Parts: sequence; structure tokens; C-alpha cells
Amino acid sequence: MLRKLTLPLLSVCCTFSYTVFCAPVFAAEVNIYSARQENLIKPILDIFTERTGVTVNLVTGAADELIQRLTLEGDNSPADMLITEDVGRLYRAKQAGVLQAVESAGINDVIPAQYRDSEGFWYGLSLRSRVIIYDKARVSPADLSTYADLANPKWDNKICVRSSGNIYNQSLVASMISRNGIEATELWATGLVGNFGRDPQGGDREQISAVAAGQCDLAISNTYYFGGMLKSDDEAVRKAAEAVAVFFPDQGGNGAHMNVSGAGITKAAKNRDAAVQLMEFLAGEEAQAWYAEVNNEFPVRSDVPASELLQSWGTFKADNLALEQLGIHNADAVRLMDRAGWK
Repeated sequence: MLRKLTLPLLSVCCTFSYTVFCAPVFAAEVNIYSARQENLIKPILDIFTERTGVTVNLVTGAADELIQRLTLEGDNSPADMLITEDVGRLYRAKQAGVLQAVESAGINDVIPAQYRDSEGFWYGLSLRSRVIIYDKARVSPADLSTYADLANPKWDNKICVRSSGNIYNQSLVASMISRNGIEATELWATGLVGNFGRDPQGGDREQISAVAAGQCDLAISNTYYFGGMLKSDDEAVRKAAEAVAVFFPDQGGNGAHMNVSGAGITKAAKNRDAAVQLMEFLAGEEAQAWYAEVNNEFPVRSDVPASELLQSWGTFKADNLALEQLGIHNADAVRLMDRAGWK
């Protein structure tokens, strides 16, 4: 009888959506909801466990679905941390009330202010730039300049880009609203749509492949997709990437558009201290170097160099816009893109 009474005290388990988190009582652990693919985040989490002994339990899914799950679960959520791509989604999570503010000198001292929430609700952990990809045989980089120039009629029927429902495009437009206002940005978006070489379809890799195949001369893409294609095990994918090149726009102005993948501590976190420890680790030099080398992303820390591949694209000026502006102007961006006919 004693054995039956004491067994339930040996572990605490939470079950939801066919996923079970089980951990011994008193064992240090962190439960994560991640919108990043497992292969893009789990290896560095395993290193954290090796370094600290803290168990990390990972559940992956679509960002908006995870934010909705956190909302529905409320204080009963087993998640301690949300990891997701794009500040637009981090901002949504903050607005939904599922994150809590964190004050950590170990994070604030190394992550620039423009790459974190001004109130500490989320922190960028890796950087990517949304750039112009051009066909090296048909386009000279001397013909490229700014995002605004993509609305120039000279690019009629020559641009490939994914849909307006994509958060990366929404954030690019939101950055332009923040800089230039709604009226000027809508005029630009209308001109850009007029230059589409085809209706938006597929992801960033598909846009790059379309340029390599001659369907378009230019594409808009995040840098890490291009980096991943260059390092692909698939020869056809590598050859497609080798046929194109990166151009960082607006080097004479605000600089190339930047965004982040990042994280926040959930409001319901039961393992808050361990979660903060993990976030500090992810902002550390070892994790930042890993992001740069393995995921083809730029370190969010200025004292950690980019990978050799990313450095081969040359130095560039990055926009220093506070990224929370991308979340603030997201709804305006979505409505504007709809009015411009961006499908």
C-alpha cells in the first residue's frame, strides 16, 4: 500500500495534444513551444543540457497555433518558453498576454536594443536580412539599389516573391510604413505588384529557384534560405543557388531590412529560472557561433563573427530600426498589401 501511495510523488506529467512532458520532481527542466523546426534548434538545446544538466522538452508547431495554444491553456500551460521566427509573431505573443517580462543583464548587455522588446517581453537570438536575389547572367548588381526601386517599371514582369500572407513580407512592408508612412508605402507596393513575374507561390526557396530557372530576374528572400541552398546535399538545389547572388538594398540609406528569430518566457512558466538560464545561454558566444555556422543566420551579437559563407557575401549596412515597430505596424501592412493587390 505504501508503494502505491508514493509512486505518484515521483514524477509530474503534463499531457496535451498527444505530447507528454514528464520530469522527476525537483529536476531542473525547461519546456519549450517552438515554431522553429526541430533540426534548427534541438542540437543547440542538447548542448545546453550537456553544459548544465537542465532537461529541455521540445514541442514544435506552427507559430500562430502555438500562440493560440498558450492563450487557451492560460496559467495551466506547461510551456516555459516560446521560440519563434520573425518579430511580428513575437509581438503577437506579447499582445496576446502569453509572455512575461524578463530583466537579465546577461541578455541586455549583449543583445542590441533594436533587437529586443523595449519592455523585456521578447529577445532576438539570431538575425536574418530580407534581400534581393538576382540572376548573375541577366542582372548586373550595378542595376540594383533600393527596395523602393523594385517598383520601377524597368522590373516589369521580372520579380518573384511569396504571398502577402507570409509574415516576412508583412514585416518588410511594416518597416517601410514605419520609415515612410502608409501612403508612400502603398504606392510602392502597388508598383511592386505590377512587376510580379507570376502570382506569388511557394516559399523563399521556390522564389530563388524560379530566378535560377529564368522565370524571374529578381526575388525577395531571407538570407538563410539562400545559405541553406548553397550548402544543400541536393546537387540541383546547389546549382540553382550558384546561378544567383545576394544584393543588400538601401546601402546608401537606412540599410538592409533585418529581422530575428527569438524567444520569450511564457507568463505561465513554472520553470522560470531555468528558462532564463537557457535564454542567457542562447545569447552566449557558443550558441551564437552555432547559429551562424549551422543555420546560416547572422549572430545577434556584434562580437561574434558571421560564418565564412555569410562573410563571403560582403559587409553591408543593416537597418537599425527598432524591430518592435514591425509588430506595431503589422495590421496596417496586411491591409495595405491587400489594397495593393498583393495576393
